[in-house]
Amino acid sequence: MPMVRRSAATNLGKYAATVEPQHLKTDIMSFFEDLTHDDQDSVRLLAVEGCAALGKLLEPQDCAAHILPVIIAFSQDKSWRVRYMVANQLYELCEAVGPEPTRADLVPAYVRLLRDNEAEVRIAAAGKVTKFCRILNPQLAIQHILPCVKELSTDSSQHVRSALASVIMGMAPVLGKEATIDQLLPIFLALLKDEFPDVRLNIISKLDQVNQVIGIDLLSQSLLPAIVELAEDRHWRVRLAIIEYIPLLASQLGVEFFDDKLGSLCMHWLGDQVFSIREAAANNLKRLAEEFGPEWAIQHIVPQVLEKINNPHYLYRMTILNATSLLAPVMGREITCQTMLPVVINASKDRVPNIKFNVAKVLQSLIPIVDHSVVEQSIRPCLVELSEDPDVDVRYFAGQALQACDQVMMSS
Repeated sequence: MPMVRRSAATNLGKYAATVEPQHLKTDIMSFFEDLTHDDQDSVRLLAVEGCAALGKLLEPQDCAAHILPVIIAFSQDKSWRVRYMVANQLYELCEAVGPEPTRADLVPAYVRLLRDNEAEVRIAAAGKVTKFCRILNPQLAIQHILPCVKELSTDSSQHVRSALASVIMGMAPVLGKEATIDQLLPIFLALLKDEFPDVRLNIISKLDQVNQVIGIDLLSQSLLPAIVELAEDRHWRVRLAIIEYIPLLASQLGVEFFDDKLGSLCMHWLGDQVFSIREAAANNLKRLAEEFGPEWAIQHIVPQVLEKINNPHYLYRMTILNATSLLAPVMGREITCQTMLPVVINASKDRVPNIKFNVAKVLQSLIPIVDHSVVEQSIRPCLVELSEDPDVDVRYFAGQALQACDQVMMSS
């Protein structure tokens, strides 16, 4: 019965690990061979997992004699599900047979899988491309695998391109600087401009792997224009990925390059239509202030942020309050008191209750940063006024902040 044979194929590797070596080569391998020739593809695809499990138990020469031919045959199986399983398990199969048989016999099999007619097989094979290249030497990878990678970067299936984009950046350390510049960079650029957002997203999130190989100068020249273009991508998740990468990029580019190329983008995101982008933009400013220091931030971030507190839409004014709250601990007591606190207190006169109770929250977050005299002379009077507001939420958060004031004064 197929159900019994499927169960046998699933558990053969576990069972083989418990038997004596002489039975492994005779009885177990005989069972395994029967399973690999089963007429049900659901049995054969489960036997693929047995290849890796049995390969690790056998001596290298026995593995090459018994397991390797099965893997090669399975890579050309008439059922795409079996070929998919081979593509998905290929790295484990390579570990089982060893590096030499992999280079000699499994490279052609892998190339066939990368060019398979079924998109599902190509997806599985593309997702293993970096792992497989690590087993090979760079010359073999460039000669045999890279042409397939170029084909996959323009594959008709967006899911194939996405799977490739999720791992292709890891090929840079494997191939080295020269091959990355000549062969991989054009593919990266093509994928960065892909119409499918997940493809672009997968490339953006792994840029640091390429930077380690080719250096920030070349990365900025070749990929930065595409990154800047993606900063205004119509899909908000792509914009979010760019924002989250900015602090790392800034630390690698340096302050002068950042001011020249990326500074205006960071302010632009504060006015994005999507809340998650505005929230990430505020966090981004905090991380940049930590990276470049308060002196840089007071010149390049704080004035531009505080200017936006007069935005006609209250949601954007709330973003500025959030950014102020995040920046204050980085900027320190003096800058907070002189520059940021007056703007927050002025916002307490806003006509929108949401702004006013967020002012109370921000003031509460500033209490540990400023002097007690500032709390008593500036923050407490503002909170007392807010505690008498007609809106129940404003009164509640003002009351919470006043309690925080009292606790600080009692502990001093």
